[in-house]
Amino acid sequence: MDLFDRILKQAGPLGQYEAVAEGYYMFPQLEGELGNRMIFKGKEVVCWSINNYLGLANHPEVRQADADAAKRWGLAYPMGARMMSGETKLHSKLETELAHFVGKEAGYLLNYGYQGILSVIDALLTRHDVVVYDAESHACIVDALRMHLGKRFAYTHNDIASLDKNLERAKRLTDESGGGILVITEGVFGMRGDQGKLREIAALKEKYQFRLLIDDAHGFGMLGKTGAGTAEEQGVTDDVDLYFSTFAKSMALIGAFVAGQPEIIRYLRYNMRSQIFAKSLPMPIVEGALKRFELLKTKPELREKLWHNVHLLQAGLRERGFNIGDTNTCVTPVYLQGEPEEAMGLVKDMRENYGVFCSIVVYPVIPKGMIILRLIPTAVHTEEDIQVTLEAFSAIREKMLAGVYRDFVPQPV
Repeated sequence: MDLFDRILKQAGPLGQYEAVAEGYYMFPQLEGELGNRMIFKGKEVVCWSINNYLGLANHPEVRQADADAAKRWGLAYPMGARMMSGETKLHSKLETELAHFVGKEAGYLLNYGYQGILSVIDALLTRHDVVVYDAESHACIVDALRMHLGKRFAYTHNDIASLDKNLERAKRLTDESGGGILVITEGVFGMRGDQGKLREIAALKEKYQFRLLIDDAHGFGMLGKTGAGTAEEQGVTDDVDLYFSTFAKSMALIGAFVAGQPEIIRYLRYNMRSQIFAKSLPMPIVEGALKRFELLKTKPELREKLWHNVHLLQAGLRERGFNIGDTNTCVTPVYLQGEPEEAMGLVKDMRENYGVFCSIVVYPVIPKGMIILRLIPTAVHTEEDIQVTLEAFSAIREKMLAGVYRDFVPQPV
C-alpha cells in the first residue's frame, strides 16, 4: 500500500473527530489578552485552559522586558547552536541561577520542554540500561522511551509496591548487562494533578542503586516554600539526581532546563543532539525568562494568590459533589461519565450559555466512558470568575443527570 493511501484512510484516534471538532473542541482559537477572561467565537469567556499559573504572561514588567529585549536584540541573535556560535553570558547566567534555585550545582538551558526531556532521556541511556517509569508519565517521556534500545518497565501509577517489583526485574537485568537503572516520574501529573511519591521512591535508592529523574513542569514555581518545586515540597531535593522543568507553565514562556551535578550536565551539553544541532534560544526569550524568574522568586504574593484561587475552586467543586480525584496541586480535573459526543454537548453548553471555557479530555486519551474537564487556576483569576464557574458546573450537572446531552449530535463548526 502507498504510504499516503494508508494515512488518508486512517485519520487516527483523534483525527476521526476532525469534521465536527476542529476549530471548536480541537484547535480552538482564543483571542485577546492572555488572562482570566478571553474571547472565543466573539464572546467573552472565563478561561481555565492556559498554563499561566502565576499570571506572568501579561505582567507589566514582563511585557516591558520582552519589548525592550526584542528592540535591543531582534529575534535572530545569537545565531547558530550554542556549541558553535550561539553561546552568551545571559544563557549561562539563566541556567546557573535556575539550577541553584532548585538545589543543584549546574544546569543546562533547553529550547523546548517536550523536545528537552525527550533529548535528556535519549542522551542518558544505552541499550544496557533499564528504565522504570510511572505508567501515567507524560507523552514526552513515553516518546523518549520508545527510542530506548534497552528494556523499560512501567509501574502502576504512584504504586510503590509495583515500583519495587519492577526495580527487582530491572536489577536482575543490569546485574547481567552491567548497565544502570533510571527511574522517571513526574513531580506533578498534569492530568490527575497528584504529586509523584518522590519521598517513597527515594527510599528505595539504597536498595536498588538507581538514579532518579523528575519532570516537574507543573510543580516548578508553584510548590515548595520558595516555589522550587515538588522536590522542595516533599523535602527530597538531594535525592533527585536530575531535575527538569519547562518554562511553559509558571513562567509562561518557551524553553526549559535540566539541573544536576556538574559532571552529568557537562555530559549532556556535549551529547544532547537536539541542542548540539539546534539554534540557540533567541536573546529576547532568555532575557524574558530572567525577568520572569526574578518575579517568581521575589513576588511570593503571586503564588499565594494562585493557591487562594486553587483552594476556593476545588473546595467549591467538592461541595457541589464533583469528583476531582486525588489532586493536591493546582491542576483541577473534574471526572464525569459519558461518551465523547455527550462531552461535546456539555462543553458547548458551558461555552455558549455560561461563558466558561475549559479543556475537554475524552477517549482515546482516557478510557471509554470517561470525561475529564480540566481546569487550570491562575493567580489572575478572580473570585467572581470562580463563582461564575461553580454555578455553571452546578447547572451542567443537573442537565447531565436529566440526560440533556445524551443525544447531542455534533455538527461541523
